[in-house]
Amino acid sequence: MIYQITSLLLEVVAGLLAGTCLLRLYMQYQRIPLSARSGNPMGKFIFALTDWLVLPLRRVIPSVGRWDMASLVGALLIELARFAMLWLISGFAGSPLPLFIYALFALVYLGLHGLTAVVIVYAVLSWVPNQSALGDLVERLVMPVLIPIRRVVPLVGGIDLSPLVLLVLVQIAVIVLGNVQAAVLVAL
Repeated sequence: MIYQITSLLLEVVAGLLAGTCLLRLYMQYQRIPLSARSGNPMGKFIFALTDWLVLPLRRVIPSVGRWDMASLVGALLIELARFAMLWLISGFAGSPLPLFIYALFALVYLGLHGLTAVVIVYAVLSWVPNQSALGDLVERLVMPVLIPIRRVVPLVGGIDLSPLVLLVLVQIAVIVLGNVQAAVLVAL
């Protein structure tokens, strides 16, 4: 019971911190301004949760093109720390070798679940007239992924089904990822 509670708490904290690092990475890639002066309601929150880790990592890890590798490595380190703590709490059960593999897969899962959440928020906000900074931010986050789907999926009766198609594709990716993860861990 204690292990389950600890696992839940670590998953929540690591998910929040690593997810925010991934959001920072994606927003910088999309050139979405993070500063509060730009009207981004999330910028201050993102900086508050990630600067302590990302800024020191930037001193040693350079960006690759538009990709802020320090944010990506920070997210990976957070997930790795989560699995290392769980491994220590479990009394060193099993080999520590798969910890890195677990952390990598957790990061991909986190990205897919984050995309799901943003698409759902986008869909809900699209039903009501909304001219807010948050609505604009969500739209800028989702549009690069929805545009290719909109090229293939036409409007049906004036309704845009591309968010639904994207959600189905993300769920398929989660299923495939689960099978790949199981195969990789069995191979170790």
